[in-house]
Amino acid sequence: MEQRNSSSSDAKTICGQDANNATVDAQPAKPRVDCIDGCRFALVFPIIIGHFIRFGTDKEWVLKLLTQENVLVGGFFIISGYVIGYTSTNIGELSCDRKKLANPELYFWQKVMSYYPLHFVVSTVFAPMFVLTERWAKKKWRTTGLHAFLNYTLLQAWFSSEAELWNPPTWFLSALTFANFTMPTLVLPRLAGLSKDGLWKMFCGLTSISLLQKLSYSTSWQFFCEGNFKTKTPPNRWNLTRFNPLWALFEVMMGIIAARDVMLDAPTEAGKVRNPLWLFVASYASLALRLTPRLNFNDAMIRTCVFIPLYTKFLQTLHRDSASSKPSMITRFLGCKAMAHLGSLAFPMFILHGPIGQIFYKKKLATWLWGRVVPKSFFPVWLATVLIASHIVNEIFVKSATVQGVAAHLAKWLARRTQGMLRDNGCQQTCQAPVQNEQNSRG
Repeated sequence: MEQRNSSSSDAKTICGQDANNATVDAQPAKPRVDCIDGCRFALVFPIIIGHFIRFGTDKEWVLKLLTQENVLVGGFFIISGYVIGYTSTNIGELSCDRKKLANPELYFWQKVMSYYPLHFVVSTVFAPMFVLTERWAKKKWRTTGLHAFLNYTLLQAWFSSEAELWNPPTWFLSALTFANFTMPTLVLPRLAGLSKDGLWKMFCGLTSISLLQKLSYSTSWQFFCEGNFKTKTPPNRWNLTRFNPLWALFEVMMGIIAARDVMLDAPTEAGKVRNPLWLFVASYASLALRLTPRLNFNDAMIRTCVFIPLYTKFLQTLHRDSASSKPSMITRFLGCKAMAHLGSLAFPMFILHGPIGQIFYKKKLATWLWGRVVPKSFFPVWLATVLIASHIVNEIFVKSATVQGVAAHLAKWLARRTQGMLRDNGCQQTCQAPVQNEQNSRG
């Protein structure tokens, strides 16, 4: 879970003081929470299946159960926030890691460069396919140019009608980029300063506001859902609910709050650890509500009211259990080498499964390439292709020292070019003046 260091020798602290004058206590290295890696795979695998399962089966109950990727993706935002909170704040203290957040711009660009290189390469490799399908759809070059711009700048989530352009799942990266933009100066310092009581109130507040928006959507459309393979939801109304980066930010903040709550545990709480298995089962079992006649609520309601609270509690319990003397079976399983490796494939799988799926299942493209859309019996082959391709990309590209070095260099270059973008320089001068005057008077 550890991230690359985002500090620099001449960086300014988030409160505007010179880093050389600030007292930064050395923090002990945080123990790695390996079981989080396994959680990533447990989320991405059903999401990937959900995106293309309609090409693998006609069974209605299977389609209802497995086409709830919009529920599960909330877990990814929670995990993203959990990792950010754990790696960027201090254990047992109401403070963030001032050294890591000393240069907010570098912190932001390092976060972006942890996922942008693969997004850029995959977008570029498959760009001819994306452009070709848009030409077949008789879209204007101006529209294609707009789509390319939104894709490469990761702005698509802000445009509800264009959020699923080219490689649809990458709207997640667009929303996550906005969340990362707010982290070093607006979110982390404030959440890190909250006690357990304040964290609980903030979590309830964020959940309540998020629920109000979901209720607004549900009352304007419908509370119940037949599965997105059948229900024809007004696209913009639904897209504003599921893609809007503001709601994604709320869920990332919930993940940070969950991590902070665990990090503030008193030593006396160490022995009070429950088995996280029942929370894991309960969170995923919430998807089965779709099969019931009276509780088949829409994805937005299930995600906010049931899945997110249960999954957040599961992550907290899993984290506490991993630090105990005798972790439970599910904690050991999610943290084992096999699950850690599969977890490392989660991001490549998330990026690659869409373009690979279009090759076989996008009607006009598949007909041009293969003479037809491949049969339902091909679905396991497609899934295996995604897994193999993700493994290759992970080993050759994601783990490449060269790629990581270039990404780190670009992050530093962009941070220098955007220095001050995330800070109130006027406030810095105001804060620094009394300190400088006091030092001069003493001198």
